[in-house]
Amino acid sequence: MKAPSLAGSAWPLELVFKKTARVLTVAFEDGAVFDIAFELLRVESPSAQVQGHSAADKVIVIGKGEVSIIRAEPVGRYAIRLVFDDGHDTGLYTWDWLYRLGRDQVELMHTYRAAALPHPK
Repeated sequence: MKAPSLAGSAWPLELVFKKTARVLTVAFEDGAVFDIAFELLRVESPSAQVQGHSAADKVIVIGKGEVSIIRAEPVGRYAIRLVFDDGHDTGLYTWDWLYRLGRDQVELMHTYRAAALPHPK
């Protein structure tokens, strides 16, 4: 399976929101299928509120293990806006962003959990 470049080449065939499992299943035209936890979608929101305006500004969002998605709104043909039950709704999830989250989710969750843990003084 060839991973797309992050230049607009990831194209989804299907998005299925599994509310009970708190997972978004995304199938892409290259054959990749990812189950992305709602928690990861929330803590890796592409919004400036989470990502900041540079890597140094990124915010570690904690306590989102039980977050749910209450609505998804299409944004043109390139993205969706996810509305979470904690009120967050400012991220535009492009197809490339979803592909990257799915492809890199193990590493992203590991990095997130390590950053979210309290550090001993």
